[in-house]
Amino acid sequence: MLTPKARGPLSQAVNEALAIAPDRVDVPDAGSAEDAAIALWTLYELHYRGFDDVDDALEWHPGLLGVRRDLEQDLEDRLRSRWTPYTPTGDVGEELFAYVAAHDGPSLAKHVQSQADEEQVLELFRLRSIYHAKEADPTAWVVPRLSTGPKAALMELQFDEYGDGDPNRLHSHLWALGMDALGLRADYGAYIDDVPPEILEQNNVMSLFGLHRRLRGAALGHLAAFEMTSSMPSRRMAQGLQRLGLADAMVAYYAEHVEADAVHEQLAARSICGALVAAEPSLAGDVFLGAFTCLDLEDRFARRQLAEWGVA
Repeated sequence: MLTPKARGPLSQAVNEALAIAPDRVDVPDAGSAEDAAIALWTLYELHYRGFDDVDDALEWHPGLLGVRRDLEQDLEDRLRSRWTPYTPTGDVGEELFAYVAAHDGPSLAKHVQSQADEEQVLELFRLRSIYHAKEADPTAWVVPRLSTGPKAALMELQFDEYGDGDPNRLHSHLWALGMDALGLRADYGAYIDDVPPEILEQNNVMSLFGLHRRLRGAALGHLAAFEMTSSMPSRRMAQGLQRLGLADAMVAYYAEHVEADAVHEQLAARSICGALVAAEPSLAGDVFLGAFTCLDLEDRFARRQLAEWGVA
């Protein structure tokens, strides 16, 4: 993968710094939220697979890390400004289920299930591919930061995400097979230049939470909300693909998540988040910050996409 196209003066300056690796990195203010989001995504990608046109040694370049720090602070401040702080008073798992169940936002899966045409579904897959090429990778950063109970539970969930040791069952690989079957590009980051800022923010948040030890509670709360809102939407997605007669390989991807995520939601809420808060009570609020952020960002993307398609 090559560095993504710049979307403003900030991301242009970041791309230039990645190309020449100056001792000092000075960047202008972002020209837009989109400009800042693609710059941060680019800097985060240095910690994943990197870029073919960037020296791997720049992963820990002090100047680039300073730019990333400032962008992260802006992002975290924005996330916290949207959230009404909530601290559980009882069983964390039960309260997480209630918190997520009380949320009522727009659903792209419902639209795909009954109304979307093939062009809309393929567009959705192109946009979602930025996440699905990584799947569980951002959460893997959290593993060494946990105590025994939540660490063991998280590894149980992650082991399933990574195919129970079978590379052919790796969830990101199943996604790639579905993309191939649909005639779409399956290579990592293939559609990064096409995605809107809402998609960039969704992906940046997972990296933000995963890469910072102090945000481990938010990372696991995000995971729990994601898993709790995956099983039924996956069923709807599979039904929508079957309605349109689209590739069986992508139907299989979603069918895999109907059953798997019904189990994962219990693990994430009770055995992971519940155990985390039992061991570290001070992280309870951050767990719910992560859950809210997951739901809120999905709402923002769904509203944008449905409006673009002219869906009321």
